[in-house]
Amino acid sequence: MKNVVITGTSRGIGLELVKLFSNENYNVIALSRDISAISHIKNISSINTDLSLPNSIKKSVEFINNKFDHVDILINNAGQLVNKPFNKTTFNDFESVYKVNVFGAAELIRLLIKSFNSSCHIVNISSIGGIAGSSKFSGLSAYSSSKGALNILTEMLSEEFKESDIKINSLALGAVQTEMLNDAFPGYKAPLSAKEMAKFILDFSLNGSKFFNGKIIPVSISNP
Repeated sequence: MKNVVITGTSRGIGLELVKLFSNENYNVIALSRDISAISHIKNISSINTDLSLPNSIKKSVEFINNKFDHVDILINNAGQLVNKPFNKTTFNDFESVYKVNVFGAAELIRLLIKSFNSSCHIVNISSIGGIAGSSKFSGLSAYSSSKGALNILTEMLSEEFKESDIKINSLALGAVQTEMLNDAFPGYKAPLSAKEMAKFILDFSLNGSKFFNGKIIPVSISNP
């Protein structure tokens, strides 16, 4: 039975992932700033986690290590999005986005290195907007550039982990119908539901490391 850690589980894709892994009877620890939506789900342990705060991440890693003797799968799903024209964004806007999308993910991985199973699969949830040459949306300069940074981090860590069997990949998602998308773009209708995307991510987290390592994989029907 695999031990799974998932971030950003209060709603959207993260919440659907928790439900799916629970239904498959995996052992799951869910990290989120709001755990009210997941506290009743079977096979789930949860802890309030703010990925923008190093002390909160450290406390959560201690919780994980007390629950699990190892981690088989880490899904860095948590995300922060600011939708503003670039000339109206502030230093604090960029900082808040990067703290969650890049710094928090990196710190969680760093603190969990000794806990990873030798065949651990780390899955970073990125965005198609973070890939060079893809279609971009105005207002997402902080978000998309942070996801580009997460993609490069994925490639760098695959190099650093190459002497072990730890695998790391990034899924660059296209539009998914989530609360975060609706908050940023009210009325926009995405082609995929959160549950549909969560099913894909679950399967990839279990099987993708057999075929990919250090890869940035577009998961989008848009072109480019």
